[in-house]
Amino acid sequence: MEGIAIGLSNNSKEILKRLKKTEFVKDIYIAGSSKDDGEENEIVQIQKPREILLKKWTEVNLIIFIGSIAASIRIINSFLTSKDQDPGVIVIDKKCSKIVPLIGLHQSNTQNVACQIANLLGGEIIETNNSNDQNFLNLDAFGNQWGWERSGNIKDWSKLVIKQAKNEEIFCKQLSGNSLWKNSESGEIINQINEKEIEKPDLTFHVSIFENHATTWYPPVLWIGIGCERNTSKELIANSLANLLKSRNISKYSIAGLATVDIKKDEKAILELAEEKNLPIKFFSKEDLSTIIVPNPSNVVQKEIGTPSVAEASCLLAAGEESKLLEEKRIFKNQSGAVTIAVAESKNQYDPTHGEIHIIGSGPGDISFLTNNAKKALSRCTVWIGYKMYLDLIKPLKRSDQVLIESKLTEEKERCSKTIKLAEEGIKVALISSGESGFYGMAGLLLELLQKIKKEYRPYFEVHPGISSVQLAAAISGAPLMNDFCSISLSDKLTPWSLIEKRIEGALVGDFVIALFNPQSIERNWQLKSVINMCLQSRHGDTPVLIARQVGRENQSKKFFTLNTIPFKEIDMLSIIIIGNSQTTLVDEIFLTPRGYLQN
Repeated sequence: MEGIAIGLSNNSKEILKRLKKTEFVKDIYIAGSSKDDGEENEIVQIQKPREILLKKWTEVNLIIFIGSIAASIRIINSFLTSKDQDPGVIVIDKKCSKIVPLIGLHQSNTQNVACQIANLLGGEIIETNNSNDQNFLNLDAFGNQWGWERSGNIKDWSKLVIKQAKNEEIFCKQLSGNSLWKNSESGEIINQINEKEIEKPDLTFHVSIFENHATTWYPPVLWIGIGCERNTSKELIANSLANLLKSRNISKYSIAGLATVDIKKDEKAILELAEEKNLPIKFFSKEDLSTIIVPNPSNVVQKEIGTPSVAEASCLLAAGEESKLLEEKRIFKNQSGAVTIAVAESKNQYDPTHGEIHIIGSGPGDISFLTNNAKKALSRCTVWIGYKMYLDLIKPLKRSDQVLIESKLTEEKERCSKTIKLAEEGIKVALISSGESGFYGMAGLLLELLQKIKKEYRPYFEVHPGISSVQLAAAISGAPLMNDFCSISLSDKLTPWSLIEKRIEGALVGDFVIALFNPQSIERNWQLKSVINMCLQSRHGDTPVLIARQVGRENQSKKFFTLNTIPFKEIDMLSIIIIGNSQTTLVDEIFLTPRGYLQN
């Protein structure tokens, strides 16, 4: 995102500085004021906003004004051309209480950006377009969030959008790419046409690799297999590929990547073509290629390289299971060399450089504990994946174009693998944990799996911290974690009990306040008693203990006990236990571990 923010008065300085810290804004400006002594160098002083827009209008894709809507409209009026060329424009009032996406709601993704800013800064987004009011699918923009490229004629798309606004039925014929979008509330109202059904041209858009229709979204599902003579020119390879695609009426926007044999890792033309087109290359050994059955094996290639096929085998191997050879190998030659090209269509999209994974700690329960940073990430993501109970808690924040994927409590690995797969397809995905995702949550497992992927093919990821249940348990009881503390899970499904015992022993030797997660279940009904017995060997029996249950949720409760009086039958997996140290006190239900300030 290449954006700028312009403050129309001195009152906008603080908002400008906050916007500069986001990924949406690169440069910030303030109009009609002289520079104050000590003013931050990051804010550029300008006399008139028009001056900066004369330089930046065609260079940026987002402009944010801090000030009045009327003034903003007058400033941009003479610059407006068409909605597929103009940058997005957002107006924010000086208190950051109202955020208005003004221009480029679809093409420039302004609507989604405004939503993210609203969630991050705490303002209210004001929208008046039909898509938002009636849960319409943004036909000319929604494919961007699914990793697709769109056919270029905006006039054809505008006609379709107008028909949608008139409540005419809209149809889709999807032949390729991810179809999860159909599960969204907005997607469900689109009529689906299968491959054999007769379509209605004026009311239909397509999701396909073919350039047969004006209103088409192109998913990246094609792998181009390449074999070539050493030092073949890049121009020959590029022109041959373009001619092949044109002969089949296939869109270049559907190319996912290039594939070839690993002895071509230093082939200059292939490397330069991939860099120029911003495409990944998959290299395969001759042994792997030899396992692929192809329609046109070559004895010559077998003799020279050690496999009967390079182009056909490599594109099929790159495309993965259930792929199909769309175009058998074709040989192109001229004085600058020779190249063999084949094309395979994958069942799955592939565009990891545009995919994103946002690992979100949703807090201990009530949606009010969700951080603004997490809300921003949720509004950015097209797909939310998580345990059903956690998704239900944050469902009020979901837009009609977003999709939820629910999973069961014990399916953590499958959940993470699904998240990575979707991100590799070019989709922005939110993986939801309760509490803080880095405390016994999904962040660790997800990052373990990401480490197995080569860095250059790894989707972008970000961990968004959340409020842990132990933090809320401490807060509702007083301040028991004011001094050094540790948290220990008593679940021995992933950690040997012998190691858990050592950690308890260490915490007791160090006189740590101890927070216990996963204290007891029907199957694990002896571990907690064992831990309490260990504690009683080091601490007084009247050491205060908090048992908090369902914190942050409707049935939240807190009860105070001592090590001698813990009611084991009342404790389950929804409980958090905090055991005080030698300094912890409980006075009038104020649970406190002093820091030592009064002694100094």
